[in-house]
Amino acid sequence: MNFLRFLFSKVFLKQLTLAASAVSVLVFLSLLWLNSYTNHGDFETVPNLLGKSYEVAQIELKAKRLNSVIQDTTNYNPKYPKGAIIEQNPLAGSQVKEARKIYVSLNPIGYRRIPVPNVVRKTFRQAKSTLEAAGFFVGELSYEDDLGKEEVLELRFNDQTVSIGTKLEKTSRIDLVLGNGNPKTN
Repeated sequence: MNFLRFLFSKVFLKQLTLAASAVSVLVFLSLLWLNSYTNHGDFETVPNLLGKSYEVAQIELKAKRLNSVIQDTTNYNPKYPKGAIIEQNPLAGSQVKEARKIYVSLNPIGYRRIPVPNVVRKTFRQAKSTLEAAGFFVGELSYEDDLGKEEVLELRFNDQTVSIGTKLEKTSRIDLVLGNGNPKTN
């Protein structure tokens, strides 16, 4: 009975009111501090970095108080120049907090060098698939007198004959000299 009387006494109710007021003030002050500490409602818009060099992207990101991190440079995208940004995360137009890291992937500047496969005296169709499987592109086609119609006679890179096994950068464009089906005339 004494305990119930104490719960409804003026002293207890006064102490309870003071404790509730103190907690309310502490919660209010904590929320104010959190809003200022986390910059609540203050966002930066992520710029479009695709196709730009890493140096230009860094300048743009610093102006917006954002940071950049190179994530990957192994994927090649022929739509963009070498060394350009081909992917970004978060995407352009996203709203992020100040000092957020923007992850970017760069188009490789140099590719590994791989040997040119032997496609001489193979049909154009076979040569094309072999070269593309190795990582090369087929460039211009030219024809010379030879009985082997559409048969590869010679490989050229930068207007110079390429011998089998020569190492060229992956994605190089190799021109092919094909036979036209006419016999050689002396």
